[in-house]
Amino acid sequence: MRFSTRVASIAATVIMLGTMSATALAARSHSTAKAVTVTASEFKFKLSTKTVPHGAVTFTVVNKGALPHDFKIAGKKTPLIKPGKSARLAVTLKAGKLTYICTVAGHAAAGMKGTLTVK
Repeated sequence: MRFSTRVASIAATVIMLGTMSATALAARSHSTAKAVTVTASEFKFKLSTKTVPHGAVTFTVVNKGALPHDFKIAGKKTPLIKPGKSARLAVTLKAGKLTYICTVAGHAAAGMKGTLTVK
């Protein structure tokens, strides 16, 4: 094998390995975002998990109740969600215990509130 062919082969291998490594790293960074499903009804929330890692979290809030509800956590909230509809809320969370509520008048007092642990 000639020297130039050998160098080209090695260069192609290095480029391929670099591309594969970058793809793997990108896939890993995207997988760190946590998804939580929140089911709202009268007068409670049910979360798919009560603990999430700190960082990016996307809440998908599904209203299975007969009244409109919203979901507020870490200073951000969904729009008012009509019965049978859903909304997404993306937030970046720091470690600690965070309270979530429905901000519709009287709903939190009736039980639409809770605490999420962020590790």
